[in-house]
Amino acid sequence: MKKLVLLLVSVFTFQFAMADNDKPIAFEQLPAAAQQFVKKNFPDAKVAFAKMEKEFFGTTYDVVFINGDGLEFDKNGEWLEISCKHSTVPVDVIPAQIKQFVSTNYPDVTYRKIERDRDSYEVKLSNFWEIKFDKNFNVIDMDSDD
Repeated sequence: MKKLVLLLVSVFTFQFAMADNDKPIAFEQLPAAAQQFVKKNFPDAKVAFAKMEKEFFGTTYDVVFINGDGLEFDKNGEWLEISCKHSTVPVDVIPAQIKQFVSTNYPDVTYRKIERDRDSYEVKLSNFWEIKFDKNFNVIDMDSDD
């Protein structure tokens, strides 16, 4: 029993120590794919800071612009999240199937945020709707953040 408790305490301590492992980095230290993404899709945005986050299961990179908008990338520089509180997500990065669904059902909205993981995409729209799609772009959840 003591060994189990010691093991649990050790795991908890390790996770707690890893939880705040952020390191500020220069923009040039981002993966090349992330740098290219920013230059292509946010050419006029000024970077406030970039950071690398070492987590238990990998590394992610965050870029925050002067206007408060932000991006998150995986270890290879592929985007995971694009959050545009003061502008709009570039439509070129939105998958065509999502654009089709949104333009059909909400023709006058803009994209405020898009997130993706292995299994899904989620978009937040300017009309306060949040729509989640599976990896085949079927709607699996909708919620109004109004």
